[in-house]
Amino acid sequence: MAEQAAGGHSVSQGLKVSALCRVTNFETARRVLGKNELHRVAEALAVRIAEGSHACEVIGVGRDLIEFSLRADDREAVTATLESLHAALDVQQRAFLGETRLEFAVGAACAPCDETDLLRLLEAAEIALARAGDERGLEIIDLSVADQAVDRLTLIADLPRAIAAGEMFLHYQPKINVRQQRVSSAEALIRWQHPERGLVMPGDFIAAAEESGQIGALTLWTLRQVISDQRRMAARGHDLPLFLNISGMLLANADFVDEVCEIITANPSAKLGFEITETAVIRDPESAIRHLQQFADHGVVLAIDDYGAGLSSLAYLKQLPAKELKIDKMFITQLTSSHRDPLIVRSTIDLAHALEMEVTAEGVETPAALALLSVMGCDLVQGYLISRPVPFAALCTYLDEQDQLAETMTNRPVFLRSGSSWTRA
Repeated sequence: MAEQAAGGHSVSQGLKVSALCRVTNFETARRVLGKNELHRVAEALAVRIAEGSHACEVIGVGRDLIEFSLRADDREAVTATLESLHAALDVQQRAFLGETRLEFAVGAACAPCDETDLLRLLEAAEIALARAGDERGLEIIDLSVADQAVDRLTLIADLPRAIAAGEMFLHYQPKINVRQQRVSSAEALIRWQHPERGLVMPGDFIAAAEESGQIGALTLWTLRQVISDQRRMAARGHDLPLFLNISGMLLANADFVDEVCEIITANPSAKLGFEITETAVIRDPESAIRHLQQFADHGVVLAIDDYGAGLSSLAYLKQLPAKELKIDKMFITQLTSSHRDPLIVRSTIDLAHALEMEVTAEGVETPAALALLSVMGCDLVQGYLISRPVPFAALCTYLDEQDQLAETMTNRPVFLRSGSSWTRA
């Protein structure tokens, strides 16, 4: 009989681990090394991670982030493997950079292989990475341990105070226009810094808010904060739309819809987008479509989120006043290694274009996936290859850098060849 671990799980099952390694001094290193050299080093470090354990697999290499997964027999093995990798990365980067030092933070989450919800595991890894901070730290969240479980009743009781006390805050993940190679918008993602629990995973407190009927208040707080951030961003010269997620439970709530429309009317210059899941519409299609049309009439851009993850219905899709369709990351992460996923993605892009919608691919984590999506005609991409979710100030810095790069490229002299000589255009 297999030995039982803490929480009642069999050690012989093994643990699945999702891990994120972030270069915490990325901006400094980029200025010193240059973008191309830093990317080359990042790819070499990713190879080192993959070689560090036979059970380790690199999922993607982003701007300042490497995502990987591994398997281990128990928590001790997880810790030992990640500590070894952390030390190996430090040694490896010295071989490439000499006196220029990269600094790393690693966040990971583990759970029994047969009970693993991959989305929840990745969310937990993101929380662990945030807890690791900007120091050369390592943080691991073990979802199989009982004392890591979130007490939903406690969260429900804490939510009103948390909103009033300013414990909620937003991170933003940019979307890149593939043809223009520029940020076209960004998605707002809510976070909760609990005074006792630290960062709470959105998958836990969003569900608690929906269960307790507080999702409306939480969404209205998010809307007002997004409007404020969008105004500040426009003042800095980046007048881009900001998107926020709307729970399906709220699409049938006429009072909520009316209050949202009042807020938007009071802020006519705000550029806003709402992301809604297809399953949210299927719950109550008549009222959902009617209320979505109200949002569209108020100038809100509507995006269908996680398309393909639920029951995709063409009957409802053609009725929605949506301008954007987001393909779920489950189809994107295996895009270059699957035979069927490229067919599904390509047909979805063609369908959306026929319905006069732009297409966003979520979860873009590799240059190969980006190249293939570009060939397929995908309009927008979002994922760790571009940027992880970042605070508002970091988003503005990212946009400033893009503008500087575009100006550099615009002002660069162009030379034309005539015979054996070159003349400046």
